[in-house]
Amino acid sequence: MTACPTGIAHTYMAAEKLAQTARSLGHEIKVETQGSIGAENVLSDNDVRDADGVIIAADKDVDRSRFVGKKVLVVGVAEGIRHPEQLIERVQSAPVYGGEPGDGAGGGAAAASGSTGGSGGTGGGKERSVAYKALMNGVSYMIPFVVVGGLLIAISLAVGGHATPEGLKIAPGSFWEDVNNIGTIGFQLMVPILSGYIAYAIGDRPALVPGMIGGWIATHGELYGMKDASAGFIGGIVTGFLAGYLVVWIKKVKVPRFAQPIMPIIVIPIVATTALGLFFIYVLGKPISWVFTHLTGWLSGMTGTSAIVLGAILGLMIAFDMGGPVNKTAFLFGSGLIASGNQTVMGMCAAAIPVMPLGQGLATLIRRHLYSDQERETGMAALFMGLFGISEGAIPFAAARPAQVIPANMLGGAVAGALAGMAGVADAVPHGGPIVAVLGAVDGVPMFFVAVVIGAVVTALTTVALVDVAERRKSGARGGAEGGAEVVAAADAAVTAGGASTGVAGPGGAGPGVVEPVVAAPGVAEPRVAEVAGVGAGDGAEAAAGGASRTAVAVAPVPGPAAAPGQGRDGEAVDVDGVETGGVDVSGDGHGVDGGSGDSVPSAEVLSGYLTEQTVKTQLDADGKEAAIREMAELAAGTGKVADVDELVRVALAREAQGTTGLGEEIAIPHAKTDAVTAPVVGFARSADGIDWGSLDGTLAKLVFMIAVPEAAAGDEHLRILALLSRKLMDAEFRARLQSAEDKAAILRAFGEID
Repeated sequence: MTACPTGIAHTYMAAEKLAQTARSLGHEIKVETQGSIGAENVLSDNDVRDADGVIIAADKDVDRSRFVGKKVLVVGVAEGIRHPEQLIERVQSAPVYGGEPGDGAGGGAAAASGSTGGSGGTGGGKERSVAYKALMNGVSYMIPFVVVGGLLIAISLAVGGHATPEGLKIAPGSFWEDVNNIGTIGFQLMVPILSGYIAYAIGDRPALVPGMIGGWIATHGELYGMKDASAGFIGGIVTGFLAGYLVVWIKKVKVPRFAQPIMPIIVIPIVATTALGLFFIYVLGKPISWVFTHLTGWLSGMTGTSAIVLGAILGLMIAFDMGGPVNKTAFLFGSGLIASGNQTVMGMCAAAIPVMPLGQGLATLIRRHLYSDQERETGMAALFMGLFGISEGAIPFAAARPAQVIPANMLGGAVAGALAGMAGVADAVPHGGPIVAVLGAVDGVPMFFVAVVIGAVVTALTTVALVDVAERRKSGARGGAEGGAEVVAAADAAVTAGGASTGVAGPGGAGPGVVEPVVAAPGVAEPRVAEVAGVGAGDGAEAAAGGASRTAVAVAPVPGPAAAPGQGRDGEAVDVDGVETGGVDVSGDGHGVDGGSGDSVPSAEVLSGYLTEQTVKTQLDADGKEAAIREMAELAAGTGKVADVDELVRVALAREAQGTTGLGEEIAIPHAKTDAVTAPVVGFARSADGIDWGSLDGTLAKLVFMIAVPEAAAGDEHLRILALLSRKLMDAEFRARLQSAEDKAAILRAFGEID
């Protein structure tokens, strides 16, 4: 199984490389790919049952429950491209996966961390840490609850709410009260889901229950002495990690064989849930309650200080944990003073409350390429929630990138609070956001909106600056690391994620099938994992004919930045065309092997029209990367599909700054997803001397592709074509034909093989 953050080039290049290697070694292989197109060439129950081994090459957590009882090898996606032969050898001696994180060759989340060593050796390919992948897993599952709950609450308040001394209220017994209650349930489940799936990514299924219950405890402060506040989402993150690692530790305890079947479904969940719950209530809860109490007293002593200073402090507190003890302390302090006639303190809080979701939503619009599709969608929902004073809309961003988002939120909140305090803005109801001004509860409306807008802009600009710096540091570290993962990731980011899966059968039937891993490249915000499932001998007529053992390989993309995300976005299965071993069409689609003869009639356009005679150049004039990208962009502009050449070049270079798109094998695929193009377009050019593209294998790029797609490219046909192209580029003979083609017509004939 192969997967990568965006799931186009790396996913399919890894799948193809595995298939080629398995074929050369005389094995039968089936590779499943998972990406934005969907899961393709999916491994059936029979495939898995008969498999001799499974190789997983991915940068995200994939469901391994169907591989229980099989030899499983988990590696980074780049390993599938770079070391397929080694993976096929290693899977034959890999440990058997038993459904636990530590089983198999790096089974479970621990394997996905990319650490070397351990049983069966995960390894190869630099991967995200276990903690990062677990956090992204929790965030990706939490986002729908935030969006659904937040939007339902916002809509119910907008249509059925009215300002009262107790805040925005909805008429009891009304239809909109029911809608609000449903949204509230979504918010109540938000942190437990975050906590539960963080735990699940670390400790697998036995950790899900203690993680979720721990998250529920974290959000119900009355369980540990906090009547009006709780530990919030930060507490949920803590319980998620505690639950996950507690379960991993319990699993290491040796128990009699008769007790082993009940350990994961009864003993471990009960012991972990009880221990974690009591630990939070009696140990962690007390300090949190103490902080809440003393913060309230400290704020009470500041009422006579400068309004600007007090507003900045309240803004910092409101923005820090969004529903946690620090946030609630500031909010309750402001709302408590309304009854005494001091409404200016609540005015400071009201201005800071919407800054976080508005700022994070704005950030996804300012620098779209820094965020995954899921994050951009969440950003739009956050903007809507911010208008109604629902600060929780920013929680997914804070949970995914706490080091960048929380400081940015606090800075923007402090600016908004200080401006509101300086202007004497007053709020007569305990609620925040533009909605309270629209309903007439705010005194000093113009300055209120000025404070909110400036605070949101400060948060947005600070966020994109910090995230950009963090991504550049990561790409710099990846670029210098051995493993080549980032090289592979470059091509995948050209479009949305896709995946591939392959199966390999080895002759003889006696030995375990050998499988090459498919490589999934790491995305800006996502991990990679490659998995190969071996299919054993004795599969009907095929086995009878050749006695061959078979190995199934699945290729899955990583989601993030979402994740993101979120990540992050499985799709349908895609057959691996052109792979045939022992007379068996391993693609599973009946197409057989690509012709590769070059006899097809030349066409003015190939790759479904994305590559045309206008976008082919036999010899690049440029001798440097930046000049080559501009030359390719100008070449694409000849089709009339490029609205802004400079913007296309800027986006492509920004992608290069995150990590080289030089894939090795003398190939470079600079790419951009931008509205500077009006339709998908592919350009191709050759360089006789080669261009230094920073490829990790040290080769100069002689075959250069430019791929550009609009932000919202309709359909997935272009993804299918690009996936086919990525697989075909792993064919050395195909690359040689491209190099030796005499003119554009010959080049187009070669590309015609792909269709």
